Amino acid sequence: MASTEYGGVFALIEKNLIGAQDDVRPFLVVRIGDRSVRLSPQAAREALYRPGHDEALRTVLWRQAIIEARREPRGGNGPGRLLLVWLAIPGVYRNLYRNVHRLRVERIDLESEAALAVLAALEVVDPDAPDPGGPLVTEAVNRMWAYANRVVREIPHVDIAAFAEARNATSLPEQQPCPADGWELHLTPPPRRDELAATLRFAESRTRQEGERLGALAHRLGLPDLVYRARRHEEADLIGTLVLRPAGARQ
Repeated sequence: MASTEYGGVFALIEKNLIGAQDDVRPFLVVRIGDRSVRLSPQAAREALYRPGHDEALRTVLWRQAIIEARREPRGGNGPGRLLLVWLAIPGVYRNLYRNVHRLRVERIDLESEAALAVLAALEVVDPDAPDPGGPLVTEAVNRMWAYANRVVREIPHVDIAAFAEARNATSLPEQQPCPADGWELHLTPPPRRDELAATLRFAESRTRQEGERLGALAHRLGLPDLVYRARRHEEADLIGTLVLRPAGARQ
């Protein structure tokens, strides 16, 4: 049997369930043949998942666990509801580990999703069905996968924390030399390490960049008037092109 020794919801449930006093710890009393059997949580889980388990006993156990959980207030954390989630945990382990190791999703979040799914399915599952525990486990697995697939699509491709650290590590604007034709950026309030940070990006069109490059070249060659007269408005028709090349350059 897999262990739940981890700092997530599963471990918390096990601690409150198995670590409780005998007079508080829930037991399942099931009818087997003509006699009643009182099973501890550990014995009930072993009967559900051990190899070659008795299907009839498995059905009776799930049915009784569902009935006991439904007797408690909805939305509460009574021992019956904790027991039901704890009994479903081994059924989700394989998919839990696949999400953690393949999709790199936080295990603690997956455990929370699985536990919520079991409690949500408790309200609609039929305890008299041939396999009443199956829908509980299936709903928990489906909800984990849905959460993992959603989170994977939301994972940013840029490490925002690294950007914030790099930004905070730079010197302040007043400590840096400013070019005569440069720009100054003032942010209010000043950046703080304990808040979300992002990168500011100033974009400029290629057309404007090319125009400035051509204008600077024409000014250096002493041809600013010629270039000014030859310029074209954005909405005007193109009637020709002006190309500047060093004398003797390859055409």
